[in-house]
Amino acid sequence: MNPTTTTDATNPTAESVSRVAIVTGASGGIGRAVAERLASDGIAVVVHYGRDRARAEEVVAAVESAGGVATAIGGDVADEEAMAALFATAEQLYGGVDVVVNTAGIMLLSPIAELDLADFDRMHRTNVRGTFVVSRLAARTLRAGGALINFSTSVTRLQQPTYGAYAATKGAVEAMTLILARELTGRDVTVNAVAPGPTATPLFLDGKPQEVIDAIASRTPLDRLGSPADIAEAVAFLAGPGRWINGQVLYANGGLA
Repeated sequence: MNPTTTTDATNPTAESVSRVAIVTGASGGIGRAVAERLASDGIAVVVHYGRDRARAEEVVAAVESAGGVATAIGGDVADEEAMAALFATAEQLYGGVDVVVNTAGIMLLSPIAELDLADFDRMHRTNVRGTFVVSRLAARTLRAGGALINFSTSVTRLQQPTYGAYAATKGAVEAMTLILARELTGRDVTVNAVAPGPTATPLFLDGKPQEVIDAIASRTPLDRLGSPADIAEAVAFLAGPGRWINGQVLYANGGLA
């Protein structure tokens, strides 16, 4: 299964790009913020999307209008052939890959006793298998000095009701991330996970009354929800200067406890 690729003939070639990032789920929310933030550091960004090509192209346009370099490539993160093709396309366009950020994920909430197993399987396929497929490719292809950044959630330690199945998928992500960091000993590649707290994205806000949102925001010492830009800053740190942070879960949640 080949990915869908959107490129611009004016995009710089491999000779003029120093670092390259693949950001999965980059067509909106945190993924878009991450793509734009990395591009602001001069990194060429592969804007991955699952279904919404138009939104991914908007991200590419935003990056390019700010003077950056980006290409949109679609594909199912859980499909190993599609993701292998995505990585191959990134290497063909830019000569290699230095940063991989796995923001792609879905969240379906329900008490465990009432959860439809089909919903659990959907989350597992995207959040666990998808992260595993992309992480495996990253482990094989990232250049020296590179970084793999997976996404967990602060819910893994907050134990909030209705988040059980979702937190279970992210617990699996944390386990594979921390083990992979040790498996890449000697490669000069860091492997970490970012665990956001409540962040003002459609994924979090949809279906919640304002009073519920306000109550959640008030639980942080900073008295607000996180923003996608807050999370993107954590990713940019791990992708750039944070070379001595490896095999860790970074909780980006404003002090939520």
